Amino acid sequence: MFAIDWLQKRAELSPQDVALLDWESQRELTYREWNQNTNRLARMLASLGVKQGDRVAIYSMNCVEYLDAFFACGKLGAVLQNLNWRLTTRELTMLLEDASPNVFIYGPDFLEQTEELQANLPDIEHWIALDRQTRKTDLLLSQRDAYEDTDLPDLQLPLETPWVLCYTGGTTGLPKGAILTHRSIFYNAINTVASWGLDAKDCAILNAPLFHVGGLSVFTTPLVYMGGKSILCRSFDVGLTFDLIKDHGVTVFFGVPTMFIMMQEHERWEEADFSKLKFVISGGAPCPLPVFETFWKKEVSFKTGYGLTEAGPNNFCLPAEDVKRKPGSVGFPLMHIKMKLIDNDGNEIHEADQVGQLLLRGPHVMQGYWNKPEATAEAIQDGWLHTGDLAHRDAEGYYYIVGRLKEMFISGGENVYPAEIESILHAHDDIAEAAVFGVPHEKWGEIGIAVIRLTPDATLDVEGCKAYCLAHLAKYKVPRKFAFVDDIPKTGAGKIDKKQLKADYS
Repeated sequence: MFAIDWLQKRAELSPQDVALLDWESQRELTYREWNQNTNRLARMLASLGVKQGDRVAIYSMNCVEYLDAFFACGKLGAVLQNLNWRLTTRELTMLLEDASPNVFIYGPDFLEQTEELQANLPDIEHWIALDRQTRKTDLLLSQRDAYEDTDLPDLQLPLETPWVLCYTGGTTGLPKGAILTHRSIFYNAINTVASWGLDAKDCAILNAPLFHVGGLSVFTTPLVYMGGKSILCRSFDVGLTFDLIKDHGVTVFFGVPTMFIMMQEHERWEEADFSKLKFVISGGAPCPLPVFETFWKKEVSFKTGYGLTEAGPNNFCLPAEDVKRKPGSVGFPLMHIKMKLIDNDGNEIHEADQVGQLLLRGPHVMQGYWNKPEATAEAIQDGWLHTGDLAHRDAEGYYYIVGRLKEMFISGGENVYPAEIESILHAHDDIAEAAVFGVPHEKWGEIGIAVIRLTPDATLDVEGCKAYCLAHLAKYKVPRKFAFVDDIPKTGAGKIDKKQLKADYS
C-alpha cells in the first residue's frame, strides 16, 4: 500500500470547498488553491535538491506556509522537522545537528535566533524566510510563485516513509524526535473520523502550535481527509476563540486544560454560547473535574481525550451518551487500536479499577525515535508502545487516565497521583490553577508540593489549603508544602511545565 497525496486528492474530490480560513490575513483557501500553492513549494524544494528522506526544518508561529511545508514534504517523501519555538538556540542547535536538515524555513518572529543558528550550523545548505525581513543571502518562500502549480509525479511512497519528526515534550532531557510516518498520520485520520464522527461539514479552530502533534493531527489532518475546514490562528487567544465559536461555524474544538481554565475565567464566559458545537475535547494533560462541570452547565458535550506524540495523537472515544455518566473517562480505544494495562512486573492487568501502565498498538504508532535505537527499543516492545502513562479500566471497560508514570511519586510507601490532587484543588472556589509534584524527602522518600494560583480577591492561605485537602483526600496524599504564585509556567503546547516547577522548588 502506498501513501496518498492528501491535497491532490482533495483538490480532485472537493476543489471548491474551503479548506482553510487564515484568520490573520482573512484569506480563504479552497482545496484546489491550497494544493496549487503546495505544489509550487514542493517544486521549489525539489529544485534545491530536496528528495525522499531529506529533512526540512521549520521554525515559525502558526501560518498557512507552515501547513504548506508539511504537505509539500508529504508530496516529496521528505521529512518535516517542526521546531518548538520555546526552546533555546542551544537546544535547537543540538536538534538540528542531530537531524541534519537540507533546508531551514523560518518566520519573522525569529530573525535574531535564526542569525545565531546560521552561525552555528554551516552545513544547512538553504535558508528560506517566510517574508522579506531577511538577510539578502537567504531565499524567500514567495519565490515559489515562479514554479508550476501542477501536480507532482506519483512517487509511490511506501506507507512506512517518514513524514514528520515531531518532538516529545522533553520532560526529562532534550526532546526525542518521534518519527511519524505516512502510515501513522493516515491511520490517525482514519481512526478519528471513523470513531469521532467527523465529516466534510465540520470546522475546527487550529490554534494549538503546529510544532506539536496536537496542532497537526487532532483535527487538522483528519479534516483534510474528510474535506472539512480549519480556521488557522497564529496562536491561542481567548477573546478570538469566543468570537470564532460564536460567528464562524465552528463545530468541534480542541484545547488543553489551561486554555479551558482561561476561557472560564474570562469576562465573556457567562454570555458564551456553545450550542453549535458537536463536542469539545480536552487533551495534553489530565483535566480537573470542575472544568468539565462548568462546561456541562452550558450543555456542552465536553470530554477528555488521550494522546501522545508517539501515537499521534488520538486514541480514545467516549460516546456522547456517557459524557456525564462517566466523568473523566476517555472511553474506548479507537477503531484500529488495541490496548492493555500492565503492572510493575510486566504482567497484564485484567481486574477492574486496578492502576497500571497503559500499552497500545496499532498502525498509528510512531516508527521510533530519530537516531535513538535504545530509546526506541525501550518504548516499543513486542509491538506494544509503552506509553509511560497510568490508567485503569472500570467494570464496564471504560478507560481512565490517572497520570504520568514519571509524575507519580511514592510517599511513605503509598502511590500518589498528582492529577487526583489537582482535580480536588481546582474544585475550591479560591483556586484558579494548581500543579502538584513530588520531590525527594529524607523520611518519607518523596513528598508532594502544590503550586497554586489563586483567583482575584481570594482569601485562602496555607492552613486553609491543608484543611481543605484533609477533608477530601487521604492524609498521605495531602501535599506537605503549598506555594502561592501569580503565574504557573507553561510549555510551548500550553501545558503546565512541571519540569520547570521541580527545578524551582526542589
